[in-house]
Amino acid sequence: MEQISAARLMMTMAQILKHIDQTTPIRFLIAETESGFTLLATLWLSRHFGIRDDQIQISPLFETQSALEHGDTILEECFRSPHWRDYLRNNGRLCLQFGYSDSGRYIGQLAATNLVERLRLKTLELMRRHELTDIELVLFDTHGESIGRGSHPFSFQQRLEYFSPAYTAHLFKEANIRVREEAAFQGADGYTLFGTPELATSTIVTIAEHLSRETQTASSDPIYANPEFSFDFFSTIALDMATLVEDPGYAGMLGAFGPALIDKSGSRPSARQADGASVTRISHVNQLRAIPNNAILEQLGWWANVLQGLGSAAARHADSFERLSRTSRRFDLALDFARQALSHSDIGALRAVIDLLDPGTWLDRAANSDNESRRSQYMRLAKGLEELGFWRHLPPMYRHVQADHISLNSVWSHGLHMARDERILHAIRHAVIEEIWLLATRIPYFSPRNNISRERLLQLILQLEIPLALKKLGEIFPQYLGTPSELSFHEPQGARDDQGFMREHETIFRPMARLFDLLREISTAVMHANGAFG
Repeated sequence: MEQISAARLMMTMAQILKHIDQTTPIRFLIAETESGFTLLATLWLSRHFGIRDDQIQISPLFETQSALEHGDTILEECFRSPHWRDYLRNNGRLCLQFGYSDSGRYIGQLAATNLVERLRLKTLELMRRHELTDIELVLFDTHGESIGRGSHPFSFQQRLEYFSPAYTAHLFKEANIRVREEAAFQGADGYTLFGTPELATSTIVTIAEHLSRETQTASSDPIYANPEFSFDFFSTIALDMATLVEDPGYAGMLGAFGPALIDKSGSRPSARQADGASVTRISHVNQLRAIPNNAILEQLGWWANVLQGLGSAAARHADSFERLSRTSRRFDLALDFARQALSHSDIGALRAVIDLLDPGTWLDRAANSDNESRRSQYMRLAKGLEELGFWRHLPPMYRHVQADHISLNSVWSHGLHMARDERILHAIRHAVIEEIWLLATRIPYFSPRNNISRERLLQLILQLEIPLALKKLGEIFPQYLGTPSELSFHEPQGARDDQGFMREHETIFRPMARLFDLLREISTAVMHANGAFG
């Protein structure tokens, strides 16, 4: 069996083309493209297995910060090869794919879209330089339903205009380059855009109107006349967001109990796996997939991958920021993402999460409690959170976020804030989490078994892995002990209590399950308030 995945895929493609369809070209996606050599190696493999140039569309995906920033260099490495140029002429198409979800979570959505547009313009320059303007350029945008995945929040027409700007279209038209634009509709798009015949018709009509629009020159939008501002402004956002991504406190905030707040999305795991007695801790954002990453930020009440760095960038260019927010259509479309994020973000909600995970919060409560039993519960929670260690990195990470938010408010008088009902949802959920944790402190002592101890179960519950914890508790404290065996050992039977641990189930385990169900219902309400899963 061939071990190299690229070779296996090429062999599979060769068989498809041989036995199923020889006329329809196959789009061959190369994820996380970081080198032009990867594209040339793919071309060599396809020819090695007898695939004609017109039967395969080699499509690099640009979604990481490095790929977007150096995408023109990657393409230049290929364009310098006569084999690649011959392939493009034989195929008739250059296919490029841009990922908004992953790029946005690493460098921020505003910076990611700017880098995508910049790479498109660099591609135009390369096609001119290498005399390849006679081939078709395919631009495939893979964005999702929410602001965290590159979708404009207000209207479908604005969504199309945002990732397919009129100025870029004008430059391609001026260079006589045929452009085929493709876009992915993901997540709830299937319902909100195509759920009924009327919705589907409206969506198709809007796409047709977009394709028939008039392009615009640079003089139509002042942001294109000031490329130095654009480069520095969006680079500042990218740098600040990249710094946050590398902060262990950011991964800690996402992974503390965030995965337990959301439903499973897609066919792939969110990267948080349980081994039966513990859960794998997320140590970096790249261990969490893009959709749950966005969904968790939404649930925590702070759209960091849209807002982070905007304050620093706006403060560096306060006058230009204020002027372009009024005069530039392109810049205003980008700021719509921030407006939507600010309308569903609350720095107080984020601070409450940080405080909830801080052992000091519970020690303070213990110090001020006159109830000995409740004081003991607070102490147990403080000890459990101390052992989990989130407190080491969360406070400095929060200060980083807060400082950028203060900078933004000092420059931009947006007047936007989370709605009262949404804030109440977050407050209720915090109270529910606290009640679940307090119930956990009432679990009776039991002898450790199969690597499961009372302390380990408490850590599971602190991370809100309630279904797993309740399953283990049901095994340790069965509700019914069952009927005695019918076998006779000719010995006197001892006293039995066939009732099991009914009281523990009625006073601890079932209330905990009900509270967790309520917690997940609140997550659904927050999702609907934001208008997207993630």
